[in-house]
Order: sequence, then C-alpha cells, then structure tokens
Amino acid sequence: MSIAAVRTHRLSAPLHTPFVTALRRTTTVETLVVEVVDEDGRSGFGEAPQVWQVTGASIDGSRACVHEMLGPLIAGRDADDPNARCAEIQRAVAGNEAAKAAVDTALHDLAARRLGVPLVRLLGGTRRRVPTDVTVSAGDAVDLAATARHRAADGFTVLKLKVGTDAAGDLDRVRAVRAAVGPGVRIRLDANQGWTPREAVRVIRGIEDAGLDVELVEQPVAHWDLDGLAWVSDRVDVPILADESVFGPRDLVEVIRRRAADLVNVKLAKAGGLRPARALLDLAAAHGVGTLVGSMMESQIGVGAAASLVAAYGTTVVPDLDAAWWLAWSPVRGGMRYDGATVVLPDAPGLGVKGIDEAKIQPRA
Repeated sequence: MSIAAVRTHRLSAPLHTPFVTALRRTTTVETLVVEVVDEDGRSGFGEAPQVWQVTGASIDGSRACVHEMLGPLIAGRDADDPNARCAEIQRAVAGNEAAKAAVDTALHDLAARRLGVPLVRLLGGTRRRVPTDVTVSAGDAVDLAATARHRAADGFTVLKLKVGTDAAGDLDRVRAVRAAVGPGVRIRLDANQGWTPREAVRVIRGIEDAGLDVELVEQPVAHWDLDGLAWVSDRVDVPILADESVFGPRDLVEVIRRRAADLVNVKLAKAGGLRPARALLDLAAAHGVGTLVGSMMESQIGVGAAASLVAAYGTTVVPDLDAAWWLAWSPVRGGMRYDGATVVLPDAPGLGVKGIDEAKIQPRA
C-alpha cells in the first residue's frame, strides 16, 4: 500500500499558564502537524514544534521542508516500511530535525494504524502508562514555592524547576521549594544554559552543602561549551543532564568522550524522530550514560510519540512529558491523556489520534 498524500496543518493553542525558562517565555504551543495518508484514506500524524531558541525550527521552515523535500520523497512509496522511509528522510536534507521528526512520527503512526496496533506495540513494548515530571516555570522564590506546592497537591512527585535566570538567587529558590514540598517530592533543576561554569559549580555546591536533595541538574551551561559542561560535571556530585548539547549521535559521542555529562535528554524534535531517538538511547545505554526522554512544547501528538518510545524502551529516570498538560485546549482529538502525574496511552491503533479540529488550525493541502 502506497503513501497517497502528505499534508500539513499549522496548530496554535493557548497554555493555561505561561511557560517561562531562562531562554524564553511562551503562552501558546506553536507547531506544525504533518499528516501522511495512505491509499485507503488512513492517516498517520506527527508534529514539528516551533522553538526558535533551542532547535531554531520554525513552522514556515518546517512546512517548506515537508512540502518541497520530504513529502515528495515519500509520496507513492511503501507505507508499510517506516524504517526504510525514515532512513531516506534523514539523508534527504541537512538539519531540519523538527520536520524530519514530524514525518518520521507520522510514518510510524500510519504503519501502526495499518497493523491495527498501538504505536508502542510497533516499537516493541506493551505498557500504556508512563510517569512524568512537571515543570515549575522560572520566577522568584515565593512564586516557585507556591507553584511547587500546588503541583505536589496535584499528585506530581517529580518537579523540574526552571532556574538560570539569576544565579545569585537560585539557591534561595531551591531552598524555598524544598521547604514548601518537603522531602517526599523529587526536585530536579533545568538551567537552560543560563549559568557560566563557575556559577553552575557555585550554585550546585551550595545546594549540596545545604542538603536540598536535588536529583539532577539539566544543561547548566551554554550548549556549545562542552569543556565547561565537563568542568562542572567533574566538580559536583549532583548528576548533570545534557539537553541542548545533544541533538544527534555525534553530539552524544562527544559528550561521552569528554565525560561531560552523566545523563542525556533525548527529544524527537532534536533527534529527528523515533528512529534516531532509539539510536541515541541505545548508544547512551551502551556507554553507561543515563537517559531521559523529553519533549518541546507540543500537543498530544508529539508527547504521545515520546511516551510510546519510553513505554517501549524505558529510561533511567522519570521522563519529562508534561508539555501537553500545559494546554488550555487542543485542536487535536484523541491521543494520549493525563491521569495525574501519568501519561496514559490509548488502547487504539497508532497514536490513537482521531483527527484535527480544522476550525482551530490553518490547513494546507
């Protein structure tokens, strides 16, 4: 059965609460949904989130890549061989990881739908429930403590605090949150490249000396500064998680070679899809590097794909899959849902997405 059409839909949906990091502040999810359709009219879905400050991907750029390069490449080809199609799209263009991820996910979703099995089964797993952390947006110590208290009351037991906006005050922020939630809640930090190496060591050592029990610190320094990342890792006891420093295998090889981080955050929109993300997880495992699967600010399409990957492959720490939880509403019908601090995958073919509410997006045939 051949691929009959490749379509894109621009999706914009509001968040119920602003999402604030050291890199950006956003009140919406802006993403490109890719729909791959077979000759029987079945559709598979993927998405390419717009994240200027991290991946550099834009909706217009991803749409151009899909319509001018990736779509024509797979049109008319076998819909039942996602591995071959995904290998082809990886070679077709340089960069454009978000666009590649969207097409890769849509191909996997379509293949699973054609087999009548959930995506997680296509990937080799059976689990339908995956735990997640929840992010606490950057702010002052009082705001972070209040938000953390609310999130813990919502049932989340792993909180990711966004820090890095003000190194001088970050220790007080962590101290306030720990006092607010007590010892039963796990705390991890994400500086989003906001510290210098010296600031990172100073803050993390302060956290250690204060006994604040932080699980890990994500991307403390600039993505390009692997020497700085390694310098920090060598001088603190809290595990260091590389995120923006690792997009593909070559990046991870360099992090491993330099012993720059203890864990890696694998995201479909950085890696280029499920196929390369699996390769990153395998590479990390082979070298004793811890793993976490995360996502950008995405709908239930991207989060469902990432959760399916976790359900099939596992990670060494609780994944970061709260992105769709932030949505006030979504044009995407069906797909994954949240049950407290758990992502629940649907017992339905593929991602279980039933369609897109066309009245809330800008379609392009």
